[in-house]
Amino acid sequence: MSGFRREAIVTDTPPSGGPRPEPAPPPHGGRRDAFFDNAKYAAIVLVAVGHAWEPLRSDSRAVTALYMLVYAFHMPAFIVISGYFSRNFDASPTRLKRLITGVAVPYVVFEVAYTYFTRWTDDVPDRPISLLDPLYLTWFLAALFIWRLTTPLWKLVRWPLPVALGIAMLATLTPSIGKDLDLQRVLQFLPYFVLGLCLRPEHFRLVRRRAARIAAVPVFAVALAVAYWAVPRMNYAWFFHRTSAEQLAAPSWYGPVLTLVVFGCSVTLVACFLAWVPGRRLWCTALGAGTLYGYLLHGFVLQWSKPAGWYDPEWLYRPAGAVVVTLVAAAGVTLLCTPPVQRMFRFVMEPRMEWAFRRDAATPDRARAARTD
Repeated sequence: MSGFRREAIVTDTPPSGGPRPEPAPPPHGGRRDAFFDNAKYAAIVLVAVGHAWEPLRSDSRAVTALYMLVYAFHMPAFIVISGYFSRNFDASPTRLKRLITGVAVPYVVFEVAYTYFTRWTDDVPDRPISLLDPLYLTWFLAALFIWRLTTPLWKLVRWPLPVALGIAMLATLTPSIGKDLDLQRVLQFLPYFVLGLCLRPEHFRLVRRRAARIAAVPVFAVALAVAYWAVPRMNYAWFFHRTSAEQLAAPSWYGPVLTLVVFGCSVTLVACFLAWVPGRRLWCTALGAGTLYGYLLHGFVLQWSKPAGWYDPEWLYRPAGAVVVTLVAAAGVTLLCTPPVQRMFRFVMEPRMEWAFRRDAATPDRARAARTD
């Protein structure tokens, strides 16, 4: 898993270059792989549910344990899949255009939009617009832009995953990194992206076996029990990967050690999560193509919940209330991934922007393709 090689079935970046990577059609002209669309849909539901649980944490140890468990693997799963579908990124003009229109442009648009929206919801009328300080959910777009640009470099490194882990470990020792482009998250989540780059189709076939699905049951049960035990004993901010050990009031040596421990736990849970993902087409499979929409848009709904007082009723902080919050969050993000929403916001999420690029920009790509035919 430490190197890269071409596969019989190649994958490519998505049409927009965004964090919704989708597999290229197989050589025989088949359809998209339902497994990855199902995985992306399930992951975005967990992201939304995890965010919806945040106001309930202080009143429930059980909710906090579930929150900790979900945060241990939902973003790592997204990042691993993003890395897997970034394997063919080679900084060619065509792929750079897709990266700009599908990642950089949505980042700028939503950074500005979230700034104006949170001025009202957070009652911070003077909050500045800063493209160097990602606000709220936009950190992932900034991180993906950087990770994908570095993909050719990881293809040259002999041991990419150990190197990425070493960088993440060193990041936890460096509180001076600051908030520019949320570099702490970029560096600490980097190993998951590089792991995705190293994976091959046969690795996903391994976790999709029946034995893996069965083994995932006790693993998740033990993980939930450990999370429940750890609630009063551990700072779950380690799973956010956005601060150094010093900023978490921990000894310096905690950072590198917990980086390895958390990585091992998260990768195990990601494998168990993927083991449960169906490989056949379901009612939700098509929604996997709209996870970028659900990811970025559900943040406005959550921010709106503050002035709207959605979490004011006391019954929400009881077990039945937590179930209702979970179901509403899952239904809401599902709605935001649907084709009508995609069509409505495609001009922002997947702008063509042909006017912004030279017409001969893709010529080197066509010439390279002609030489390989």
